[in-house]
Formats: sequence, structure tokens, C-alpha cells
Amino acid sequence: MMKKGIFITVEGIDGSGKTTQINFIKNYMEEKGYSVVLTREPGGTKIGEKIRAIILDPENKEMDSITEMLLYASARAQLISELIKSAIDEGKVVICDRFVDSSFAYQGYGRGIDIELITRVNDIAIRGIKPDITFWFDIPPEDALKRRKTSSSSDRIEREKIDFYNRVYDGYSILAKTYPERIKRIDATRDIEQVSMDIKIWLDKIINRAL
Repeated sequence: MMKKGIFITVEGIDGSGKTTQINFIKNYMEEKGYSVVLTREPGGTKIGEKIRAIILDPENKEMDSITEMLLYASARAQLISELIKSAIDEGKVVICDRFVDSSFAYQGYGRGIDIELITRVNDIAIRGIKPDITFWFDIPPEDALKRRKTSSSSDRIEREKIDFYNRVYDGYSILAKTYPERIKRIDATRDIEQVSMDIKIWLDKIINRAL
């Protein structure tokens, strides 16, 4: 068994099928004998969930983009401090639904905040903790939007127009090309089983690397 844990993050626009595959990753790693911690951003802690409620509240239409970015970073700092760092140190597998890449994609490319500013703020928040592997679920924003329409309600971010999501998508594309060793692009337009098979191949590689 590994001495240090594995940190896995999952990225993508809402409607990309992240939740289904996160459960697959969790079950697969547990079958391999690992202790798995599942968490999400923003949230994952009592304080983080309160921050999440503020960020996503549709009534907070006047929220400034910098405020939004700082709130995400604050929730992230709490999650690192309270949960992620200790779990990794204990040799556990941590699966996080979203991490810093979301801030780059949504607040950077989506909102137009300077990437260097986001980097500096989040360097403080994450305390040197970085994912071992990141799965980006690649699906055109229009397709993701169609999938989401089955949901009865939408939060403040989900209510953004398609132009915003196109910029977010472009941001993810740039990140995947910039960090190909860490970010693995997964074609999320395919069947669930096909997507899971792709993920399994990468999980086996990361497991072998950690042994």
C-alpha cells in the first residue's frame, strides 16, 4: 500500500456527467483496497458549505467577480486545511469534484480575471497541495445545457448565458493543452461505460505510479 495518498480532481461544465463518473472512481479505488475520501468545491466542510450557499444563491446577482474568486479560494483553503491535506498524509485517495482549475476556467476565462492574480491567490489557499491527476470531462456547452434542463432549479452560476460557458469551455481546453501530464481529457459525449473505461486506464497508471 502507498505511503502517501492520491489526489484526484474532476473538472467540467455542469451537465458533463461528472457525478456519475466520480462514483465510478470511488467504487473502483475502494475495490482496489484504498480508503477513499469524496469531497467537492466549493464546500466539503461546514464553513465551505456556507460559503457555497453564498456563491450559488441566485439572489446574489450583484456579486463582484473578484468577490466570487476570493470566496472560492477561501472555501478551498478551508477544505485543504480541514480535510484534503490530512487525508493525503494518511495515505488515502481523495476525489474532489472541482479544484483550482475551476477558478481558472470560470473566474479567469469566464469572468476575465487575470490568470496571474488567480494563481497568486490560490497559491496561498492550496499550501502546495496539487492534484496527481485531473479528469476533464469534455462536452460542448450546448450539449451540457441540454442535459441540465432536466433539473427543476438552477443556481447563480448555472443561470449564466451560453457565451459565458463557451469562454469557460475554451479555458478548460487551454488548461488541458498546457498541462497534459496532469489533465486528462475525457470525451464525455459518449456512453457512460465508454467514459468509465477511459478513466479506469488512467487510474491503473496512477496506482502503479504510487506503489
